Amino acid sequence: REGEVLGLRWRDISLEQHTLRVAQTVQRIRGGLALEPPKTERSARLLPLPLFVERALLRHAERQALERRVAGDAWKDYDLVFPSAIGTPLDPRNLLRQFKALLVAADLPDMRFHDLRHSCATTLIAQGVHPRVVQEILGHSQISTTMNVYGHVLDATRRVAAEAMDGLFLADEPGADDGDEPDGSADHAA
Repeated sequence: REGEVLGLRWRDISLEQHTLRVAQTVQRIRGGLALEPPKTERSARLLPLPLFVERALLRHAERQALERRVAGDAWKDYDLVFPSAIGTPLDPRNLLRQFKALLVAADLPDMRFHDLRHSCATTLIAQGVHPRVVQEILGHSQISTTMNVYGHVLDATRRVAAEAMDGLFLADEPGADDGDEPDGSADHAA
């Protein structure tokens, strides 16, 4: 979630444990930005941290250390992973502006920031991650939300399902091992 990303603190990340704790969010309240607890009990969660994300965070920490030096006395230390140029909570509108610029720079199609959550769910499900685990990663209270709203089915996943059925029902048929048609017509060609 956008607010969870913006509220992430360095102390919520453990490279030793390979985890990330969702403990606060950035919310717009009465026209200003506030650090608040996650919106639900299930939203406050401990997530496993993939190695590629750890590496990206380490590179980001180096860039942020430079930003901190450049800001000097103007830096206000909120311990945020993704702060403004002076360390304060980043306005969600600025996050979206930066996200859209990155999409253009990478020649990717326009999308909402929230679409990253949909992509995450779809990718994890396609990789065979149990839906209950995907539900916990996304912080959903209902698995139906995870599966019905976020778990989009990829064409490749449909193909894997069809091949699994073929493996079950065609395993003992002649020609099943060599890619012949299931009716065995290749075996009887004149």
